[in-house]
Amino acid sequence: MANALTTTCYVVLAAVVVVYAQRKSQLGARVQYEHRDTDVTMQCGTLASEASVTWKVNGTDVKAERREEGPQLILFNVDVSHNGLYSCFQNPNGERRDQINLRIGTPPKRPVVTCRSNTYPKGFYCSWHLTPPPDIPTEFEVNVEHNLRVLEVERDTVHKNRCKVKFPELFSSVPYRVNVTAINALGSAYTVISFEESSIVKPDPPEKVVVTPIPNRVQRLEVTWNNPSTWPDVDNFPLKYFLRYRPLIRDEWQHVELTETTRHTITDAYAGKEYIIQLAAKDMEIGTWSEWSVAVYATPWWYEPKPITSTTEAEVIIENCSTTPPSAKPEHRLAAGVPALFSSPHLLLASLLLFIMW
Repeated sequence: MANALTTTCYVVLAAVVVVYAQRKSQLGARVQYEHRDTDVTMQCGTLASEASVTWKVNGTDVKAERREEGPQLILFNVDVSHNGLYSCFQNPNGERRDQINLRIGTPPKRPVVTCRSNTYPKGFYCSWHLTPPPDIPTEFEVNVEHNLRVLEVERDTVHKNRCKVKFPELFSSVPYRVNVTAINALGSAYTVISFEESSIVKPDPPEKVVVTPIPNRVQRLEVTWNNPSTWPDVDNFPLKYFLRYRPLIRDEWQHVELTETTRHTITDAYAGKEYIIQLAAKDMEIGTWSEWSVAVYATPWWYEPKPITSTTEAEVIIENCSTTPPSAKPEHRLAAGVPALFSSPHLLLASLLLFIMW
């Protein structure tokens, strides 16, 4: 048992040493960035053109389409699959002479930049992305100007491609100018956008939307919601709301615009039909509507079945069995002692005639 445990420890230790060695090698390697879909040449250190070398990638033989010329390795029509740690060894002793961390990518295209204020009047944020991604590390420089002033830009700690900017003054008609430049080892590109304060105001959707059926009201649904928590001053900068709803059996929405309230009663719902309800928010005077809130589903109240309060089934059966139907005729009953033979009138008459004649 002790021997097995010792062997396991040696294996784990060996694996850790290999990983550490690989990382150390990568840290010591020089990085070479190259354009995708091109032919790439890697030089083994400062060896002369007549030197003979052997190349490895990530510790194994190079299998990609290539050509070797002395200390040079030429890869054809590269893409991201050629990324790796390339090592060259001088023959005949096999001494390692160089390491190259090859990274294939593209220069950045012009960034797609959007700016929005969902925390009006505190400030706004700008975000950006690259299409297509360049596949190699790319940095961004952001510059924001307003009324000939360069504004302070705070980089977002959560979203790396986003920054926050405070409004230097409210109700300004002077446009803001935002310049975002993308830079990597293969090139750079920039985008400049300009906008007025009022055009970028867009709240987040309303929150905690609740829809409740109203007892005994088969066409009504009570809808309540909260202001978006990101909107900082709803008292001085109130919001209006846009409510839409429809039964799941139909495609057409019904709409209601509401102001200065976070409650509404739908009065024209179809009884017993399930509904989908959503809301959007907007500043009372400027900006655009938010996205729709998360969909909520609800069904109006429906009549509850009345409990049976009459007699039980067994009592009904007994009662029906013991009750004479209205159309029934009373029975002919004979006096006590009269034989059952004379229960018929015709037989009784015949018996009397025979008695007289006899």
